[in-house]
Amino acid sequence: MAKFDGVYVALVTPMTETFDVDYKRLHDISRWLISEGVNGLIPGGSLGEYAALSNRERAKVVETVISASQNNVPVVVGTGAPSTNDVLSWAEHAKEKGAEGLMALPPINYNPLENEVIAHYQALNTVGLPIIAYNNPRDYATDLTPELLAKIAAFDHVVGVKEFSGDVRRVHDILEKTDLEVMIGVDDLAMEGSLAGATGWISGVPNALPNEGVKLFQLAREGRIEEALPLYRKLLPLFHYDAEPQLVQAIKYMMSLAGQDAGPTRPPRLPLTDEAYGRIKDAYLHAKQPALN
Repeated sequence: MAKFDGVYVALVTPMTETFDVDYKRLHDISRWLISEGVNGLIPGGSLGEYAALSNRERAKVVETVISASQNNVPVVVGTGAPSTNDVLSWAEHAKEKGAEGLMALPPINYNPLENEVIAHYQALNTVGLPIIAYNNPRDYATDLTPELLAKIAAFDHVVGVKEFSGDVRRVHDILEKTDLEVMIGVDDLAMEGSLAGATGWISGVPNALPNEGVKLFQLAREGRIEEALPLYRKLLPLFHYDAEPQLVQAIKYMMSLAGQDAGPTRPPRLPLTDEAYGRIKDAYLHAKQPALN
């Protein structure tokens, strides 16, 4: 049985109109997502604007989400940082505050050698929390190929991978060559990833549509394709935004449409154009239309 199965939401970080972190909204959004049935919460990821937060803000974000979870769902903390020592510091903080796991990118500041990637995860392994390696070759230099993952999986605490390459065939290769659990990482492969054997989904758009996301993933895991397909096709135009560089602005706007305002994005991320917001709104309203009998 997978340790981190189901739908884990990669949380946004709510902001006030003056770009201060809104911890109360973060707490309330976390509680709402739990009430809607999500299986876990992930603060400190790219969608959470971690790189734009101060150390104090980032620490308080993690602490707020862990407090809000009330042990009802696992909290897995993103550890992305410029140096391995910084990553270890965030991992130790997560462990101290009660997180159940870590989501860990490889080195992010340059194109590392294979032995450097392996040493990075070896160091993180010493913290003692379960690790979900995060493969995102779209945005970072390193591609955690199935062959490289097989070497990283030798460390006791590396239990899974967030697979964000956008190639669903990777799910099959990883499951064939490693004993890792796979969490699909790009929303517009949520159904295909599950059908290929992914037991988890680290999701973006379910920040705004958690109930729909949980239902879709459950239907796909159960092989109920005739029921899953109509829902998936309604959600897919929104899911495509999760793979775009402007995903934070797009998903925060979706949340406002869902009545769960998360405020603006912090610069350098700026608001999108009215035309872009109009397209998102049209896709959101389409997704919320009741199914035809």
